[in-house]
Amino acid sequence: MWEYSDKVKEHFFNPKNAGVLVDANAVGEVGALSCGDALKLMLHIDPVTEIVLEAKFQTYGCGSAIASSSALTELVIGKTLAQARAITNRDIAEYLGGLPPEKMHCAVMGHEALQSAIADFRGEVWRPLHEEGALVCKCHGVDAGVIERAIRENGLSTVDQVSAFTQAGTGCTTCYEQIEDILARVASEVAAAQIVEISEEVVSSAATTQAPAAPRAGAVNLFTAAMRPASAPAPRPPAPVRPAAETSPLSPASPPSAGMTNLKRIRLIEETIEDLRVYLRKDGGDCELIDVDGSNVLVSLTGACVGCQMASVTVSGIQERLITKLGVPIRVIPVGRNAH
Repeated sequence: MWEYSDKVKEHFFNPKNAGVLVDANAVGEVGALSCGDALKLMLHIDPVTEIVLEAKFQTYGCGSAIASSSALTELVIGKTLAQARAITNRDIAEYLGGLPPEKMHCAVMGHEALQSAIADFRGEVWRPLHEEGALVCKCHGVDAGVIERAIRENGLSTVDQVSAFTQAGTGCTTCYEQIEDILARVASEVAAAQIVEISEEVVSSAATTQAPAAPRAGAVNLFTAAMRPASAPAPRPPAPVRPAAETSPLSPASPPSAGMTNLKRIRLIEETIEDLRVYLRKDGGDCELIDVDGSNVLVSLTGACVGCQMASVTVSGIQERLITKLGVPIRVIPVGRNAH
């Protein structure tokens, strides 16, 4: 179960500025219903001062998406466009007192909607970076550009963190290796840039160092004096013990299923699917667990779920619920009842 701050709950249960803004002269829309999250941000901007006078939103998504959208409108009202453009997804999360790492993509969605609305006011079309990058996560339509930007802007270092910010890798999980490759490449580029920066600082420091003063009578210049025969090196003092690094709030916690036996893990899967079956049966459908093969969970859809156009959404919903319960990548695969 995710922990939400009181401010997240407040903005979820009592969202600010929800609805349609009739006088909007800037509109930004991001996300897609097919992905489960969508946000429409509407702004009324003074054309002379370029100050945001009003802001409203409509969103489709989870409680964090509603809270993030509400917080965004509160943040942006009263600001100039230049100030609004500088608002980041971290600003939105911090305004809410933090978001669970798994829900950071809601704040990212708010940031993108704001950039889209500002571009709309300027008469431009905002194009997210992922329109120019190779598609990585086919389940959620996230490509290399979005992933790389999230890594660089937020200092991400693990696949789980990337998933939390972009949703990439939370579906069928087949894109894990591609995400790891991007993480490795960006880390290498950042390290190389830091080496160049340090080298330039060293060269600059050496160039500005003044020449040493002439030695006084009887003094010895340690740089020009003849080297004496080497003697036994003096013992080095013990190296200072570095304090343990603080754990980053984005560091992934141990998955809920960590330490579970296979039997307990399968029972948790069974219980989760049993809970969902109640809702499926209300609509005339059903879902039965057939087998668990590693990270693959085989299920059989029956009743109204068979041939339903929303069957893929149902499978995705089961998969997302299991990932949340177990805290590890899971792939739900619909099969026939006699598959095993």
